[in-house]
Amino acid sequence: MNILSAQQDGNDTVFVQQRNSFVEIEYSDMAEQMLSRSEVLHIRKDDKVYVVGDDALNFANIFNKETRRPMKHGILSNDEKSAIPMMKLIIEQVVGEPAYPDEKLYFSSPADPIDSDLSTLYHQKTIESFLDDMGYDSEPINEGMSVIYSELADNNFTGLGISFGAGMTNVCLAYYAVPVMKFSVARGGDWVDEQAARATGTPVDKVTSIKEDDFELDFTTDVGGVEGALSIYYENLLDYVIENIVKEVDEEDVEEGLDVPVVVTGGTSSPSGFEALFRDHLADANIPFSISGVTHANEPLYSVARGGLVAARSDEDVDHDSGTDDEEVEAEAE
Repeated sequence: MNILSAQQDGNDTVFVQQRNSFVEIEYSDMAEQMLSRSEVLHIRKDDKVYVVGDDALNFANIFNKETRRPMKHGILSNDEKSAIPMMKLIIEQVVGEPAYPDEKLYFSSPADPIDSDLSTLYHQKTIESFLDDMGYDSEPINEGMSVIYSELADNNFTGLGISFGAGMTNVCLAYYAVPVMKFSVARGGDWVDEQAARATGTPVDKVTSIKEDDFELDFTTDVGGVEGALSIYYENLLDYVIENIVKEVDEEDVEEGLDVPVVVTGGTSSPSGFEALFRDHLADANIPFSISGVTHANEPLYSVARGGLVAARSDEDVDHDSGTDDEEVEAEAE
């Protein structure tokens, strides 16, 4: 749903964000002038203007249109002919030019989903090519592992990290920064929105706007409305993810003596009440190792990008030890 970057600036981490969406409107000289004057991100192609990023959702709601997505199901959309040029535009806006040739940049990439025949390889290699062409030295990092780097440094990078994204949910179990298990499922926030939209007869973009506008998982909402439907499908998503964690743990033959923390993050985990709901559902699951606690990332939208930055800085430290003088690193989360 969002493309984000994290970059170190002195002692601060600077985040840049754009929505992974665009909407098509009719071209006119006046429309393009107004868009340019208002600094709305857009590009013109023939007799169409494409509003890209954060402004696309606003335009879609005003003109009663559906936004289109360069990425779908967590990877580049294979049924959107404009996916690659739109994705390049958003990436250029989010990461900017490298500070020097071959600046290190880590970008998150999902694991192949275990419940779908989708492959992430084409997506990963295409994004890597975009970034390398821009002058970066890019390196993919598993999205679930990025959560471990971001949120579990105080636990020696040991634990279960779960990133609830829009297109997919990524899961990684790591032991001292070594992944023991990593996978994704092809359900996330998009699936919740689509199911709630279908159940209530509401446009998907309208459902997304409601979800992002102070929606709470408190289950006091009247049944029949959009918020009630969102609550139902959120609960179903959590059960589905936990069910697959149990199955994968059994298949990977994970050591039963483990006692690990769990951290949940990602934009889809943002609604108030998510952490408590997940903790309750996890407590009812038959996971063959001990859970020492469940926490919610303080900034769930930023944690994957931050994890990539941790990996890039670690890589930079290795370069310094080898005598390289790189000074800046950047990371990108999709």
